[in-house]
Amino acid sequence: MQPSLRAPLNLVDRRAISYWTVRDLPGWLILGAVQVIWWVSDTAHGAWHATFLIATGIVAIAHILIMPRWRYRVHRWETTDEAVYTQTGWFTQERRIAPISRIQTVDMHRGPLEQVFGLANVTVTTASAAGPLKIHGLRRAHAERLVHELTTVTQATKGDAT
Repeated sequence: MQPSLRAPLNLVDRRAISYWTVRDLPGWLILGAVQVIWWVSDTAHGAWHATFLIATGIVAIAHILIMPRWRYRVHRWETTDEAVYTQTGWFTQERRIAPISRIQTVDMHRGPLEQVFGLANVTVTTASAAGPLKIHGLRRAHAERLVHELTTVTQATKGDAT
């Protein structure tokens, strides 16, 4: 049976919301600090600087409050005996499918901040020109189990992985 492109069933770990929030916060803080320094050093245009700083603050708060929760609702994944399904993004959303017989490698990776949150990412590489399928924000133990299961089922599947 040929797998069809459909919405995957599993959400990523809920801790991904906190991770995405903390990961993006420094960028907004740095931008705010630069604007404050600019404002203090250029007193002739104080009203403009205040306006830009307030606008930046509003956008930053909206981004920090909305984006992680939105991504959490969108990011999904699923594996079956036939394929790996992923859905990613927040403004631009993408659904991908990789038949098990086409999988070449399965990797797990964790950055320092992801380690603090107990999260990991799984990358499923195929010969596709579209690149690998990535599942971000999984609980570490779940990611390790998924890598093991996909590696086992891939080795047992006949196919040329191209």
